[in-house]
Amino acid sequence: MEYTQEENWEEEEINVGDELFEHHKFVVDRGQEIIRIDKFLLDRLPNTSRNKIQVAARNGNVLANRVAIKPNYKVKPGDEISVVFPYPVREIELIPQDIPIKIEFEDEYLAVVHKPSEMVVHPGYGNYTGTLVNALVYHFDNLPVKTQDYSGRPGLVHRLDKNTTGLMVIAKTEFVLTHLAKQFFDRTTERRYNALVWGDVSEGEGTIIGNIGRSLKNRKVMAVFPEGEYGKHAVTHYKVLKRYGLVTLVECKLETGRTHQIRAHMKHIGHPLFNDNEYGGDQVLRGTTHTKYRQFIDNCFNLIPGQALHAKTLGFVHPITGEKLFFDSELPKGFNELLNKWDTYTIGSRE
Repeated sequence: MEYTQEENWEEEEINVGDELFEHHKFVVDRGQEIIRIDKFLLDRLPNTSRNKIQVAARNGNVLANRVAIKPNYKVKPGDEISVVFPYPVREIELIPQDIPIKIEFEDEYLAVVHKPSEMVVHPGYGNYTGTLVNALVYHFDNLPVKTQDYSGRPGLVHRLDKNTTGLMVIAKTEFVLTHLAKQFFDRTTERRYNALVWGDVSEGEGTIIGNIGRSLKNRKVMAVFPEGEYGKHAVTHYKVLKRYGLVTLVECKLETGRTHQIRAHMKHIGHPLFNDNEYGGDQVLRGTTHTKYRQFIDNCFNLIPGQALHAKTLGFVHPITGEKLFFDSELPKGFNELLNKWDTYTIGSRE
């Protein structure tokens, strides 16, 4: 699509005072379609609405290339988009906490750690302590920070949801952080997850392709949209590992790394993750209405605090040595007990 400078700068320039503080900053991807600024920011700002974005733009709080813009501005590849307000960003105090960390691998440049369930990765609203980062700053010195957007997230290259368990790589130097971040961006890392999903997945393996963006009905969760101007391109490859009839154990390989990608994609094809309370998997979605069966499901739910999802493997190239590293982890105790229960139920149902 061709565009001219005039077409995309139809807004008059608005002077912005020096007292404004930058809260968010985004550089528009080269492949980004030309869309309105409110649609662009709606997918990138948590806990907001299109109306709030439009009001902010009308008030001169949204900038493109350091110039305030109106709500009908259309972003284009290469734009630097900033959201500014007349008060500074709240600084999150990183409190070192002696929280045990299970370390799979460590050298002077990086570490691979196991994230347990019920642990938030980094501090944020409502979770200022007890996070993985609080533990990291206690155990490791001078962890690097990726960008301004990653303040409060030293050493982090990627994230896992609160109730998702598994392997994460932590960078100890700025060079390693940048190098690893590029590997994730270039999709050269290898990440495989084990997930227990509702239903009998019909195909032995398959690929789910669909843009992922914040739900227009519930901003706390993600939804899948047709390829187009909303959401980010996402690809998940899956393979059936074991069938239990009413649920299926699958392996998911990420080609992209969007927020809640596996959870949103599996729900999209009709197989929400077992016990996923944000995507409907904490209800009895398959099986009978018999009291005994419902009690069995409740007992299964009680084994894990959230979605049955585990980041089982992680592979990447060591930024310093050039060595290809690959790590594999065991399923956590609750996940294993869950599978054992389904094994028993499946065997019993056939007798």
